[in-house]
Amino acid sequence: MEKNTESAFDGKTILLTGGTGSFGNKFTEILLREHNPKSLRIYSRGEYNQYIMEQKFKDNRIRFLIGDVRDRDRLYRAMNGVDLVVHAAALKQVPACEYNPIEAIRTNIDGAVNVIDAAIDNSVGDVMAISTDKAVHPVNLYGATKMVAEKLFIQGNTYTGKRKTRFSCIRYGNVIGSRGSVIPLFQEQKKKGVLTITDERMTRFWLTLDQGVNFVLNSIERMQGGEIFIPKIPSMRMMDLAETIAPEAKKEIVGIRPGEKLHEIMITEDEARHAKEFSDYFIIAPEFPFWNKEKHVDGKSLPEGYRYSSDINDRWLTKEELKNMC
Repeated sequence: MEKNTESAFDGKTILLTGGTGSFGNKFTEILLREHNPKSLRIYSRGEYNQYIMEQKFKDNRIRFLIGDVRDRDRLYRAMNGVDLVVHAAALKQVPACEYNPIEAIRTNIDGAVNVIDAAIDNSVGDVMAISTDKAVHPVNLYGATKMVAEKLFIQGNTYTGKRKTRFSCIRYGNVIGSRGSVIPLFQEQKKKGVLTITDERMTRFWLTLDQGVNFVLNSIERMQGGEIFIPKIPSMRMMDLAETIAPEAKKEIVGIRPGEKLHEIMITEDEARHAKEFSDYFIIAPEFPFWNKEKHVDGKSLPEGYRYSSDINDRWLTKEELKNMC
């Protein structure tokens, strides 16, 4: 694909935290294929995963930095000369966060504070943090830490003073095929002929890695600082998902696990009062007294009581569409 010569990413130095994960690999692929940054710094803890990624891409624009978002000093050094930060590092497995709550807080909350402070003090231009629908009305520790992280990043705009740093967030649903997601689990269980489903009523929002990365890139170009960006994406019932992946397998209902919801919400009724709708996404505007109400003026206000939830979505993923996405 021909590179966009007027891209907001061309000639920029970009830092990607959690850069060796599923999102990081796809972000790197799309960014380097469609844009021409000066450099992309991959910041993560695992040297082996960085080695695998280096062999995969073999691109001299990539720089690999060993580091943890818990390490404030290392983040300060990593952000020296950076124009844009995409913050994807997190502990995200619900059971692991429930069993290791202090570790989840140190990475997802304390790590967010470190990213914010390092970005402001290094005069980074823009910071986009990746969040999740589980941050809305959280019922597990992972969701609770991401809810706090969202608040920290949005409120980070009040700490910048006369500096140029702007913070925004992306909030989206389950990513098809990402590490630890239910689809690889179902595909593995299919071999034994039994799929475990927690509740037959359960619904979830779904998007592909490509869709997620492209939404992040587009939102970075739109951001003014303070918004939460939410894509319009389809829902699917877990029973339909299971039937699509393994129609011949037995479906065993095992009950909702601790920290699990029947349905996910991406915009609450209270957030809808200061949200705007666009053709393929929403933004939740910050409730800052200094927020410029003229920003995103082409968006449509949402009706009173509006809720964007996976069970009442107006767009549903068909079995055929899911097959094509997997």
